Amino acid sequence: MPEIRQNMATKQWVIIATERARRPEEFVDPSRQPSRLTLPELDPACPFCPGNEEGPDMEVTRLPEGAAAWKVRVLKNKYPALQRHGERVRHFDGVHRAISGVGYHEVVVETPLHNVSPALMTAEDLALVLQAFQMRGIAMALDDRIEHVIYFKNHGLRAGTSLVHPHSQIIGLPVVPYDVRSRDEEARRYFDDTGECVYCAMLRDELEDRRRLVCENEDYVAFLPYAALSPFHIWILPREHHSSYLMVSPIAIFRLAQICREVLLRLYVSLNDPDYNIVLRSAPVKAWYADHLHWYVSLIPRVTQTAGFELGSGMYINTALPEESAAFLRSVTLEG
Repeated sequence: MPEIRQNMATKQWVIIATERARRPEEFVDPSRQPSRLTLPELDPACPFCPGNEEGPDMEVTRLPEGAAAWKVRVLKNKYPALQRHGERVRHFDGVHRAISGVGYHEVVVETPLHNVSPALMTAEDLALVLQAFQMRGIAMALDDRIEHVIYFKNHGLRAGTSLVHPHSQIIGLPVVPYDVRSRDEEARRYFDDTGECVYCAMLRDELEDRRRLVCENEDYVAFLPYAALSPFHIWILPREHHSSYLMVSPIAIFRLAQICREVLLRLYVSLNDPDYNIVLRSAPVKAWYADHLHWYVSLIPRVTQTAGFELGSGMYINTALPEESAAFLRSVTLEG
């Protein structure tokens, strides 16, 4: 019989469609060709490839800092969703409410190589990307106009990417989005009722149960939530309670890079490098020390599509059992 599960942190309900469930290997798209086999290392037409760099007015920073041969570059988005100059002004007129579109929209070019998948990057190189996230997040948070910073990556067409060169994005917003505020309120409600962070409670439960674990290291645990919204939906939670990614130590950033690489490599090998979205969820700028919030990474492979039911109800139908999906990923043999 199908089961309707609830995520205690977000209060989202999901239908685990056991009658329609597919075996994990059925989500593999055999027609996919990994980018390293179909694309060149350097593309003369790609704006992110070495040799095609735009003027210094577009570059925000690079790592290693000041190096001619860069490994990571942070750029201003050429077509930003928000403008970094200007004042934050609110407008109210009856039921019409608006705020000036000031903020930051930056692109993190993750590697000089045009055809590499993040799953095949070294942990050291991934750590530079995560370091860039933190550096730019701190800079944006220090701007009084910014209320929240979003870090995300779209990998593949089904995930919404428009340029194939590996890159992520960072957006600094002048408001806290409704979805973020709603999650904050649910976590606060749980904390007020129990005196405990709901994410810490979920992590403890997953470590005791272990059926939905994918992998773990000294600082992080990767697992499919009990109420995973879609097949292979993975959370990576730090063992230590912190509300904000901006307070994470350099060694913890490196260990995050290690577990992210392992999770991505398991997906790369088992599902033939699927399209996916990654979101690093951190506390709003003014909630760095919130006892009820816990930063984490959410990874959503795009192996199914949302449709009318999801749009009409706000609920999801997951056609894969989280326990089976996790066991499938754990069974993958990794080389090196």
